[in-house]
Amino acid sequence: MDTTKSNDVFLQNISSDEYFPVPFEELEEAAKQKIDASAFGYIQSGAGGEETLRKNNTSFSKYSIVPTFLKDVSKLDTSITLFGRTYPYPLLLAPVGMLKLADEAADIAVAKAAAAHQIPFIQSTVSSYSIEEITAATGDSPKWFQLYWSNHRETAFNMVKRAEKAGYEAIVLTIDTFSLGWRETDLKNRFSPLMQGFGKANYETDDVFLASLPNQQPESVIQGIKDNINHPSLNWDDIRELKKRTTLPVLLKGILHPEDALQATRHGVDGIIISNHGGRQLDGVISSIDALPEIAAIIDGKIPVLLDSGIRRGSDVVKAIALGADAVLLGRPFVYSLAVGGETGVRNYLANFKQDVQASTTLSGAATMQDLRDLTITRT
Repeated sequence: MDTTKSNDVFLQNISSDEYFPVPFEELEEAAKQKIDASAFGYIQSGAGGEETLRKNNTSFSKYSIVPTFLKDVSKLDTSITLFGRTYPYPLLLAPVGMLKLADEAADIAVAKAAAAHQIPFIQSTVSSYSIEEITAATGDSPKWFQLYWSNHRETAFNMVKRAEKAGYEAIVLTIDTFSLGWRETDLKNRFSPLMQGFGKANYETDDVFLASLPNQQPESVIQGIKDNINHPSLNWDDIRELKKRTTLPVLLKGILHPEDALQATRHGVDGIIISNHGGRQLDGVISSIDALPEIAAIIDGKIPVLLDSGIRRGSDVVKAIALGADAVLLGRPFVYSLAVGGETGVRNYLANFKQDVQASTTLSGAATMQDLRDLTITRT
């Protein structure tokens, strides 16, 4: 990628008559004005007193980039390779459920926008459209499937089988949501999108799940989801069984402790995602970026390490990769973009974010992702 051309695009954008919110804070405020207050509260809020939510954002400021200059960074290569597949940017879209809260086209709009930028879209188990519907709309664009475990294990395994059949490239098992966090905003608003059916698409199209119900009435489907989605017995034996049931790479999302990261390698897991679920599960835990350096050092390149929670700007991506991440996941910002402008909004956001990553990378003195890994980061 020629960075001089990137500068041309930047100048064209700032001189354009059309404006799409660029700062995260402005994007969040624009989304707040567009959607229902309870829906916005569900998307924006964190668990408990939101200490972790705040940490995710503020912890990045403790890390400082030490750039190096007088290097030729005119040819920028931001590509990464994960599980034998090469993607043009170190970016993936995090799994986010209930996207109809933001826009009727929901996951289909986001997946189409991601496809336009060749950024992998990770579909949530509790998505508003099914695996098959999203595949029909996006073809062979890069997609991963995020799995919530199920008390009826064959339902979980069947969803994995469906994702394989649909051409998805990896399975992301979320391990920190075996029980819902204490979400005060939703309690105050008396709001549960799951109980209202916003995330039922994959369940109501799953033959194995439906066969486990007393009947297939809407209320039985919702109750079945509720009965299955909380699974406090999830353990390493389940991970071993999941590995047996799929040929796709399996990543664990929700790793924060170095010992869990080591256990993942011992159990043949193919990758980990350091995440505190965007501050939505246990409040008061370590921020993802603070957990990253020690975990990355322990993993030492054995398997890919991805980072989720708190990425807001291109400089955050630079810091994350320099501290040991192989790629990062974007969450709330693309949901806000969906609320503000639908599919076009997500496309605009990703176009802007890509340019931010490009500018931040070159200005740090890096031309490749390996250069970023060699970058000096100080902590204050």
